[in-house]
Amino acid sequence: MTAADATRNPQPAGLRGLWHGLAGRLTRLVPHDALALVNRVAIAAIFFMSGRTKVEGWLTVTDSAYSLFRDEYRLPLVPVEIAANAAAWAEHLFPLLLVLGLFTRLSALALLGMTLVIQVFVYPDAWPTHLSWAGLLLYLVGRGAGTLSLDRLFRIR
Repeated sequence: MTAADATRNPQPAGLRGLWHGLAGRLTRLVPHDALALVNRVAIAAIFFMSGRTKVEGWLTVTDSAYSLFRDEYRLPLVPVEIAANAAAWAEHLFPLLLVLGLFTRLSALALLGMTLVIQVFVYPDAWPTHLSWAGLLLYLVGRGAGTLSLDRLFRIR
């Protein structure tokens, strides 16, 4: 390392220097591609499993799902039938796209919108859970799917 390199990129001394070295190794050990894949699968599982509770067979919305939307969720402005069907489809489609890494940012934005609706209108006291979902989704919106994705294969940002 030359003197010019040292002034541009000085290494901290002592404990701080040790920490910076460890942080650099951790950054290389846990790259964006691994984080993105784990985030995609984790949040997809949450929403997909929720979607499965609303349907029979592949995508036939159950009477209990309609009752849930009518009696517990009580969303304003959206008829029960539309809300239940839209949620069931969204909770199947967007998680599938996330696992594939296809249209990742769009899918994450859609699920983030769902999360906000759930937080504001359905379960406002469940903010710690919804905040963790939002964190996973915002990472994907901001950074994308990573190299282990169809987005990368098809050069979709």
